[in-house]
Amino acid sequence: MKIIVPMAGRGSRLRPHTLTVPKPLIPVAGEPIVHRLVKDIAKVLKQPIEEVAFILGDPAFFGDDVVQSLQKLGQSLNAKTSIYRQGEPLGTGHAIMSAKDSLSGPAVVAYADTLIKADFELDEKADAVIWTKKVDNPEAYGVVNLNERDEIVELVEKPTTFVSDQAVIGIYYFKDISVLKGKLQEVLEENLMHGGEYQINDGIKKMMADGKIFKTGTVDEWMDCGNKNVTLETNSKMLGFLHKDNGQLIHESVKKNNTTIIEPCFIGENTVLENCTIGPNVSIGANCTITDSAIKNSLIQNHTAIKNAQLHEAMIGNHAKYDGNFTRISIGDYSILE
Repeated sequence: MKIIVPMAGRGSRLRPHTLTVPKPLIPVAGEPIVHRLVKDIAKVLKQPIEEVAFILGDPAFFGDDVVQSLQKLGQSLNAKTSIYRQGEPLGTGHAIMSAKDSLSGPAVVAYADTLIKADFELDEKADAVIWTKKVDNPEAYGVVNLNERDEIVELVEKPTTFVSDQAVIGIYYFKDISVLKGKLQEVLEENLMHGGEYQINDGIKKMMADGKIFKTGTVDEWMDCGNKNVTLETNSKMLGFLHKDNGQLIHESVKKNNTTIIEPCFIGENTVLENCTIGPNVSIGANCTITDSAIKNSLIQNHTAIKNAQLHEAMIGNHAKYDGNFTRISIGDYSILE
């Protein structure tokens, strides 16, 4: 089994955090989004992962540090790690075809800006499985249309009349991804574009037209990381799941002085907390120093210093300094103080 992960975009909706860090590498509950996603997919598949192929964008942004992080992820799964580059941002279908040398055999394609919680069996009789989530407002999503045998016969984007309540979440399984590869090659040759981009859906539609059987795989939770607010909500949900499953999310090297921690929280190694109330639903990275502060429902990355702060629904990046009593500030592009 292979996992194919397009992650070439910069993630403009999460600025300023994605000006220097690709969105899939922003940590949620202490682990980068893409690391957590790939590991969760591997758990659902319940079989060895042969290869993980990542499609990256501009090397100036997705540099050696990104590649090293992804190689470490592949090693954790005992899988080969392949790195490809999408030279131009020409859509999901174009991104997948940038990894054409890895497009053979059974594979899962997953876009790296979402997290899941799922436990289902892949239908081995199907040619492909589109992972979905039951939603209350299907008109806001792309959904699948099913026939009487629960086979997917159509993909419908934001339907104005009810089609189904199964929303497409951006994760797909193909019994043989070389079939999709052939159809996406046709899409490229026909210059079949939407909004200036080549889309995976056009390849899927061509497979359906050939009679390939598509089924659904329904996840229990689908958590977006598209912007700051939903990323914080996802961080809170994931902390709750991890706390229930594992209990201990606070590294043993954390130093606490006159500090109260309200679970669930993740606190990384070598972080120092003094005169603080932390939690609930707070993730703090490694090597941070936080003093005289109260923080809840927030996500703080690594090597950051905070003091005299009352933070709620805050998202603070790496190597930042924040003093709640500030009188002198230096704020760059896209920074937000509310």
